[in-house]
Amino acid sequence: MSNSNFVDYVKLFCASGNGGKGSMHLHREKFVAKGGPDGGNGGRGGHIILRGNSQYWTLIHLKFRKHIKAEHGGAGSGALCTGAEGKDIYLDVPLGTVAKIAETQEVLFEITEEGEEKIIVKGGRGGMGNAFFKSATNQTPRYAQPGELGEENWFILELKLLADVGLVGFPNAGKSTLLSTVSAARPKIADYAFTTLEPNLGIVACRDNKSFVLADIPGIIEGAHTGRGLGLRFLRHIERNSMLLFMIPADSKDIKQEYKILLNELKQYNPELLDKDRVLAISKSDMLDDELMKEIKKTLPRKIPHIFISSVTGKGIVQLKDMLWEMLNKEL
Repeated sequence: MSNSNFVDYVKLFCASGNGGKGSMHLHREKFVAKGGPDGGNGGRGGHIILRGNSQYWTLIHLKFRKHIKAEHGGAGSGALCTGAEGKDIYLDVPLGTVAKIAETQEVLFEITEEGEEKIIVKGGRGGMGNAFFKSATNQTPRYAQPGELGEENWFILELKLLADVGLVGFPNAGKSTLLSTVSAARPKIADYAFTTLEPNLGIVACRDNKSFVLADIPGIIEGAHTGRGLGLRFLRHIERNSMLLFMIPADSKDIKQEYKILLNELKQYNPELLDKDRVLAISKSDMLDDELMKEIKKTLPRKIPHIFISSVTGKGIVQLKDMLWEMLNKEL
């Protein structure tokens, strides 16, 4: 994982700029011995701002940028001159990025739209110069405000992949093989568990130049919601998918039981995941004859659409793409 370009979790220390101090200045010039207060205000400290950028799909550009500090605001000066504002720092992040306070795990906001901007730490306000405090009863104030301190804290940025369909299944269920069959994505494929250690996205082409995005999520095992296997690290990616495609291989000992285990892991992690549309695909079905398929159909859950597929022979692949497209667009 150390050489991977996919980074979906970073921890950053962010510090905004301090506000500049206000000026305590009295106007003086030739023939004007007592011109009164004219101290300007200090400038605002720089913000640190997260900005949504659809061209990014990973947080790798922030992985080694641990400490981010914005500029301080400039001090005010005479002749009512306001100090310069500290320069804001913009951090471009992928859509689906969630910002949290590291210590408390409090969620601050989520970036979901292109160009959306959210301030993660605000710059301190500039202090008021002595001209601000002038009044009928205090015509020559000889004091000014210091600038406010900026904010600083450790933050966690987590990425939840945005995709139309998320692949859900145990390790070695054939998810990566399906993704490579229906799209141009080329995930690592091998005959052992946890071949996929990071999510992969692929664009699936359908009829009439239509398409949707399919996400291959690393395999789930029983107890994933407690952190077992790759557990919590990748379950969050499923939250951003419009619908879920469950994949269970035809050579499974008990397809219905495996489906229940997968469903329970999602429920334990986030019950709202069960509100998403679901399809059950029986993969590796090229090893089945018609009689075996009839027997398996009798054991499948009745409340979820199912289809038998084979990424090797292409069996059921076109029908699966049509089914997913129709379900994704049933409300349009």
